[in-house]
Amino acid sequence: MGNILDARKSSILFKDDCGGAKSGICCDSDSVSGAVSQRACVYCGARVVLNPITDAYHIIHGPIGCSSYTWDIRGSLTSGEDIYRNSFSTDLQETDIIFGGVRKLEDAVDELMKFHPSAKLIFIYATCIVGVIGDDVDAVCRLKSEQYQIPVIPVKSPGFSGNKSTGYRMACDAIMEVLGPHKTEAKQKAINILGDFNLAGEMWIIKNYFKKMGIEVICGFTGDASYDDMVKAPGASLNIVQCAGSSTYLAQRMEEEFGIPYMKVSFFGVEDTTASLIRVAEALGDEAAREKAVQFCKEEAEKLQGFLDKYTKSLKGKKAAIYVGGGFKAISLIRQFDVVGIQTVLVGTQTGKKDEYEVIESLVDQDTVILDDANPAELETFMKEKGADILVGGVKERPLAYKLGVAFCDHNHERKHPLAGFEGVYNFTREINRSMNNPVWEYVKVL
Repeated sequence: MGNILDARKSSILFKDDCGGAKSGICCDSDSVSGAVSQRACVYCGARVVLNPITDAYHIIHGPIGCSSYTWDIRGSLTSGEDIYRNSFSTDLQETDIIFGGVRKLEDAVDELMKFHPSAKLIFIYATCIVGVIGDDVDAVCRLKSEQYQIPVIPVKSPGFSGNKSTGYRMACDAIMEVLGPHKTEAKQKAINILGDFNLAGEMWIIKNYFKKMGIEVICGFTGDASYDDMVKAPGASLNIVQCAGSSTYLAQRMEEEFGIPYMKVSFFGVEDTTASLIRVAEALGDEAAREKAVQFCKEEAEKLQGFLDKYTKSLKGKKAAIYVGGGFKAISLIRQFDVVGIQTVLVGTQTGKKDEYEVIESLVDQDTVILDDANPAELETFMKEKGADILVGGVKERPLAYKLGVAFCDHNHERKHPLAGFEGVYNFTREINRSMNNPVWEYVKVL
């Protein structure tokens, strides 16, 4: 670790350095200035959470560049409206920055309502420059909410005000503003799914599982969610959290303010999917649903066994590097790789928490590199050092893997095929096999 920035050393650990599961890794903090980490900004974090709401309008108050984070940035699918695929921007110019952009923001809302008078929900994002010039976005939102009698919600997301996790919290605060007026004491035996964004239709897969168990899903946050679905969410008996990094804070607020308990789940891999479905039924006290879950998972696991055995022959002994957004996803990936005999030699996240890193450390072998908020130079160094055969990450990591002649699997929000549930096991296993065992890598090594 001699060439690592001093400020980064506490965020990069080898398992044998720690001697146990409680590593005390430095995480969940702002990125080190100049380290060029893969972690995105506050605005990005907020947009990741809110964007999939199918009938919401998003106004970016700032320069037009921030609006590039819009059309098809995510593989989130919809069964209804597709308004969320578009963005609207105030396109602040130099004179607006000098004299203020409040009037321009008011005009933008008025213009949107003129052309879309049936709008039910508007989010207004305050970007970096707005945080500098001090436009009162909250006041504009209050004014326009009263004028049009719909929720116009401020999302305080100047990129420099924290990190991607901060953006998650800002988005969750915005969601709570939508839900607050609809608080109810009447609870039904049903659940909300938090932290699932219906990437490639994954929410539909999981909802179908619960339907087979006889458990109703009121709303998913925020995959394939509509305004009308969201306002029913306070009536749920249980929240389950799939993406812990983005939605645990929302679950905590819903527990405090609506009295809805929550539990963390994962639907990546056979082991986690099975455990999660059974635990949800148990948490609801529904024995019939539990029995259905046990039987369903047993049948699906049996179907998968022959498939996994066939692929294990060509995957066993390979080495994997993981760099994803949240800790829960990394944990599930380690377990999935272990099932087919792949050793995880490097694992890192952008927004992992200490308790998640403790679980990660307990799952990996000695000498595995564990790192938080990595930069490309660190990823490249450790992938070479550990001889990784595949990198599982997001779109920013793809060029790095290919530059190194290493296979790649996209496990981020741009993907177009589902990796959750039992269906996801088939897709994931086929993809990593095709990628790692592609003959092109032999040519790359020769060159």
